[in-house]
Amino acid sequence: MSRFFQFASHDMAIDLGTANTVVYLRDAGIVLNEPSVVAIETRNGVKKVRAVGADAKLMLGKTPEHIQAIRPLRDGVIADIDIAEQMIKHFIHKLHGGTKRFLRRPEIIVGISSGATVVERRAIRDAASNAGASRVLLVEEPMAAAIGAGLPVIDPVGVMVVDIGGGTTEVAVLSLRGLAYSASVRVGGDKMDDAITSAIRRRHNLMVGEATAERIKQQIGSATTPPGHGAELRIKGRDLVAGVPKEIVVTEAEIAEAIAEPVSQIVGAVLAALENTPPELAADIVDRGIVLTGGGALLRNIDALIAEETGLPVTVADEALACVAKGAGRAMEDAAYRGVLRQS
Repeated sequence: MSRFFQFASHDMAIDLGTANTVVYLRDAGIVLNEPSVVAIETRNGVKKVRAVGADAKLMLGKTPEHIQAIRPLRDGVIADIDIAEQMIKHFIHKLHGGTKRFLRRPEIIVGISSGATVVERRAIRDAASNAGASRVLLVEEPMAAAIGAGLPVIDPVGVMVVDIGGGTTEVAVLSLRGLAYSASVRVGGDKMDDAITSAIRRRHNLMVGEATAERIKQQIGSATTPPGHGAELRIKGRDLVAGVPKEIVVTEAEIAEAIAEPVSQIVGAVLAALENTPPELAADIVDRGIVLTGGGALLRNIDALIAEETGLPVTVADEALACVAKGAGRAMEDAAYRGVLRQS
C-alpha cells in the first residue's frame, strides 16, 4: 500500500477539523481519519514531535512534565500554526509510506469555515504550503459537506446543510455552486464536552477529563430528554472533596440536561437560517428537507429535535464524519465542481 501511495498522484483534500482530520487522496478516496492532536516533547529546551493523531490522543491528560498533548485547532480555526503545520506534514508523510521525497509537491484542497476571517484563511493556507503543498485551494465546509452528502449544489434548486463539527456548526442554504445564506456559530462537540464536564463537577463534585467527557457524549448523549433516567454509564474521575479517585453512575437524562444549551444554540442557528432564506429557495427546502453532516450529527435524537422545531424532514448523511473531505475530494476530481474552489 505504501508503494502505491509513493508512485500515485498524491493531490489531496483535507478536512482540517477541530476534533478530527480526514484526508481524501485523489483516485483513492478517504485514506486517513485521525484525531487532530499533536504530542510535543521538550528535551534540553529543544521541542520535537513525539506523536500525532490517534497515538497523541491517547496521551491527552496523561502526559509527564516534558510532554504536552496539543490540539492545534480551536473553534474550527488554527490556534497554533506551527503545530498545525507539523500535523499536516506528518499526515502527508504517513500517506506516502514515511518518505519525505515526493515525485512532486501535491495540490492540497482544505475545507474552511464559511465564517473564517482573512487572517484565519491565510493561516490555513500558510500551514498547508509550509507542509509541502505546491498549491493550496480552499473550499467552504458547508459546500464541501453538501457535495459529499450527494446534494445537487450545481442545480438551480435550494438545499440546506447543517455541518456540526467539534468547534463550529455551519448552517448554509446552497444553490448554483454558491452559498445563498451561510452562518457559522462557535458551538459544536467541544462545547458539549465542556458542558458535560461542568455538570458532573457541579452535581457530583467529580472532575473528569476531556476524553471521559467525549466518551459519555458518544455513549449516552442525547439531544432530547428520555422518559425516566434513560441509559446509565459508570465513569471514573477525581473526587473534588476527598481528593481521591472515585467511580459514579451518570444517566442519559442528566447528560441531556447538561448539553441542552449548546444543542439549543445549534437549533437556533438553523431557525435563523430558515428565517433569512429567500422564499423560492425555502420552497425547495420544504420538499428536500435538511441534511445533517459532521460528527455532531451522530448525537442521538438531534435530527428528531431539529425536525420537531422546524417542521421539516431532517436526515443524517451517510458517513456524516467524512462528508467534508469527500466533497472536497470530489471538487478536486470532477471539473463540474471546480468552480466552488477558491485561492483565498
